[in-house]
Amino acid sequence: MKKTRFQKVVILASALCIFFGLSTIAVGQEIKVGGIMDTTGATSDVGKDYAIGMEEAFKYINEQGGVNGKPIKYTWFDYGYRIPEAITKYKLLTRLGVVAIMGWGTGDTEALSPTVNKDQMPYVSASYSAHLTDPKKTPYNLFFSSDYSTNARACLTAWFDKKWPTKKDYGKRKPRLACSYMFASPYASAPIKAIKDQAAVLGFEVGPDQDVSLFALDAKSQVMALKKFEPDVLWHGNTTMSVSATIRDSFALGLGADHIINNWGFDENLPRLAGEAAEGAIGATPCAFYGQSFKNMDIIVAAAKKYSPAVPQEKRLIRTVQAWGDALILWEAMKRADKAGALTGEGIMKKGFETLSNYDIGLGAAPITFTPTDHRPATGCLVQEWKGGKFQTVEAVDLKKRWPDKWEKEWLGW
Repeated sequence: MKKTRFQKVVILASALCIFFGLSTIAVGQEIKVGGIMDTTGATSDVGKDYAIGMEEAFKYINEQGGVNGKPIKYTWFDYGYRIPEAITKYKLLTRLGVVAIMGWGTGDTEALSPTVNKDQMPYVSASYSAHLTDPKKTPYNLFFSSDYSTNARACLTAWFDKKWPTKKDYGKRKPRLACSYMFASPYASAPIKAIKDQAAVLGFEVGPDQDVSLFALDAKSQVMALKKFEPDVLWHGNTTMSVSATIRDSFALGLGADHIINNWGFDENLPRLAGEAAEGAIGATPCAFYGQSFKNMDIIVAAAKKYSPAVPQEKRLIRTVQAWGDALILWEAMKRADKAGALTGEGIMKKGFETLSNYDIGLGAAPITFTPTDHRPATGCLVQEWKGGKFQTVEAVDLKKRWPDKWEKEWLGW
């Protein structure tokens, strides 16, 4: 009996699958995951490396067998840090049939949250906004890192514990805190309420905030305004480019304050851009810097060399490691959900993420726990400083251990 054209196509496709090491079953069970990244917008100074790292992570995951033998098809779009564009890309990805999305910014992630929850779409973002950690309000928003508010509290606490006692005015007066960030940016402003609350807990005097654009290359007017208050420590909520500009101008104009920085402003590019002004800068580090000697870092470095050989190793950042952190927790959640026969949005959440308890991804990250009532992945973070040409530990701050009642009863979701 003669084979039909359709039968011939099937036979040819099967042969090709066998040749390339795939089964026809695996092709039919392909799992689609989406991505919404910023490689051209206001946070592209940190977004580009994150986007590259995410692609590398999924290529590695597929080499390890994907999700229990099912390959992942990862499709991502640049949205230029524009909320309307993120919404458009989200709708496109859902039409493509993705079961989860790797997101990016705080403004767009928070704007999409009601839709994500309605769609039961696991949305693993690079926004670590504490507003996304209360599952009573945002049950489908996740990330691997300690949240921005936890980071801010931890940084201020570490400075208070380790740096304030070395100052000449220690014991004579209250320490003074001021905050520098872009007021209109949901990301930059997300932890401001928390850090000022922490300042009250620790007994700080808090001065006027300074509005510094994410695009700023000059912050002299803001630094001059800060000099009137004479802060002992200045919190930076922006990304690396504008944080570097503010630190340079603070150094040049003799502000005399120490600097504590949210994690997206604290990376390997900070000392390159700020030069000697970066000495002593302190920041939240949700994971290790690229290439540091931690569990599974060798996998990330090898993947970067294999999949992105044109990108120089010396240009890689902690952002790559952060991308892997988010990819690894989604991978584990999907594997668990798949084993439970529940590879759906709700299944990935209930049978996957919310079964993670002290889950260790390595990479210098804190063990990760999600419960049905609390989606804060970690109870504190490692605080490091740039000193003597390298990043060094200041203190690992565990807020839950330090203030258990406040952690359990007050701080969730803000």
